Amino acid sequence: MGNNPQQPTWNDRIGFQRDWIWRGWQIRYSFRHPVQPSPLPPLLLIHGFGAAIEHWRYNIPVLSQHTSVYAIDLLGFGGSRKAHTPYSAYDWGQQLRDFCQDIIGRPTVLVGNSIGSLAALIAAGQPSDGVAGLIMASLPDVSIRQQSLAPGFRPWLEKIENALAPPWLLNTIFNVVRRPSVIEKWAGLAYGDCAERPQQAKIDAELVEIITRPPQDAGAAEAFQQLFQSVRQPQFAPPAQAVLPTLDIPMLLLWGDQDRFIPYRLGQQLAGLNSRLEFQLWSGAGHCLQDECPERFNSTCLTWLNQQFLREA
Repeated sequence: MGNNPQQPTWNDRIGFQRDWIWRGWQIRYSFRHPVQPSPLPPLLLIHGFGAAIEHWRYNIPVLSQHTSVYAIDLLGFGGSRKAHTPYSAYDWGQQLRDFCQDIIGRPTVLVGNSIGSLAALIAAGQPSDGVAGLIMASLPDVSIRQQSLAPGFRPWLEKIENALAPPWLLNTIFNVVRRPSVIEKWAGLAYGDCAERPQQAKIDAELVEIITRPPQDAGAAEAFQQLFQSVRQPQFAPPAQAVLPTLDIPMLLLWGDQDRFIPYRLGQQLAGLNSRLEFQLWSGAGHCLQDECPERFNSTCLTWLNQQFLREA
């Protein structure tokens, strides 16, 4: 990730990095502000599972020309502390709410990808005036996943997960999945083939390095074990379909029709739960819209922000 004098610096691409202490743990975030004050609310970008601030490298330079942009690494991911503690999407949601209050200090639009969308949704679901709106690129809902499983398959799934649960085995699995060759194959499943950037152009050495580097950190293996155990618990996250109808803020839900991790039909089910939710299905896109189709993602976000917040001003 070296700098070329003719190209933007890494700070230009991901913002100026800082540390914030939350519940005694170090949390990494970044920020960039526009040259002129903006009437738009600030944005907080939240990555997906296994990703980090750097996954917004094509979005921060553009979005920050129009409003203040912050990006954050959730606890256990990216440059944040790999804490040896139980994890929950509720805690990530509280992390976002506390960050908006402590660091940003004014109502913010939360922009999430995958698990980052779920954390953003949970943050918005708590009584507060700190969340002005939501932009979600793919939204996990564990309850829909459980409902979609055939009843006879659930006990077998539990047996498989229990067989993988011993720490020594999870550590072995972790050492395999964090290899660059494995991560490159995983990215091939996560990414679609939208016309803006062919798949082979997206899954390059820079992307592989972004995803490979955090699992090398101290405590990463222990955090992986905790995450594996935590996501299996029913108290890990509330059903998205229960939270969405309770919100009275503008929301934009984006989905790729080539999403292999969370099929778009789940997004279609969620889309009708709130009249303030706008749903868009993108042809040829996979699970990581902001990185696969950044020009379209940036343009869509800015158009929606102007429609929602300048119209209301």
